[in-house]
Amino acid sequence: MRAVLLLTVLALTACKGDPVKCEQASRNFATLTYWSKANAEIAKLPPEQRQAMRKRKLGDFTNELETRIDLIVSQCQSANNEEQIDCMIAAKTAEQALACAELAPDAKP
Repeated sequence: MRAVLLLTVLALTACKGDPVKCEQASRNFATLTYWSKANAEIAKLPPEQRQAMRKRKLGDFTNELETRIDLIVSQCQSANNEEQIDCMIAAKTAEQALACAELAPDAKP
């Protein structure tokens, strides 16, 4: 029990990143990368099916993001990588957002 408490305290004190910036970066990254793939799938459909699929994808994306955003923000805060956070906030395309992910200290080539 003490070990769990100690780990919890250590995890909370290790969170140094700005939660507002982490949430903004996480949401921007998720949005850009998700819609890059989703729009490619939607474009392959017949025109009369695209609007319905776009609505379905929007619902799926919103549900998944809202379910996971707290964990993602927490991980971002723990990483405390300001360069990566700022890059993800500034990204305007999925390619730029993915390049930001490579700025992680433990990213492997």
